[in-house]
Order: sequence, then C-alpha cells, then structure tokens
Amino acid sequence: QLQLVESGGGLVQPGGSLRLSCAASGDTLEYYAIGWFRQAPGKEREGVSCINSRDASTYYADSVKGRFTISRDNAKNTVYLQMNSLKPEDTAVYYCAAFTAGYWGQGTQVTVSS
Repeated sequence: QLQLVESGGGLVQPGGSLRLSCAASGDTLEYYAIGWFRQAPGKEREGVSCINSRDASTYYADSVKGRFTISRDNAKNTVYLQMNSLKPEDTAVYYCAAFTAGYWGQGTQVTVSS
C-alpha cells in the first residue's frame, strides 16, 4: 500500500523559493504517475504539475510554467516540486498524489507573504 508524505512547505516572501518533497513508502514511485495539487481556502483544488514515473515526462499548469519544476529521484523514492519566483497567489495547501490510483498525501502549507 502506497503512502505519501509531503514536506518542505512554509512561509516565504514573494519572489522566494521552496522545494516540496513527496516521499513514498510501501511501494515504489516508479509504478505511478505523481501529481501536485493545491487548494486555497474558498477556491477549487487545482492541478499544478505531474510527472510520469516511467519516462519522466511532465505537465505544468499555465499558472506555474517557467516557475515550477517537478522531478523524480527514484533512489530516494521521492518526487519534488521546485517552486521559484513565488507569488502570493501561490499560497495554498499543496498535496501530492498518485492520483489515478487514489493515493494522496496529507498536504503541506505554502504561504507566500511579505
């Protein structure tokens, strides 16, 4: 059974950077496509980025293209989301998920504020 744990969230100033981690246990991430999602209070959950676990092909929402980078480290069984040039509108709880299989992490809070 796959378990996912996000980490790396926190408070950062506009223009700053954070790297989120999605650490897997119970199974290898190589079997799954992994997506990052976010949800702010009063707003719908939105997809941010995803990575195919076999060939590492990637997808990015238009709102984060050029600023965020998703990557995979198979040796660490971890997927990362490097977040640069952060904006206040990036503030949300970020979740990683093997979404096609129904496995979700607990979320990590990202707050972008001066």
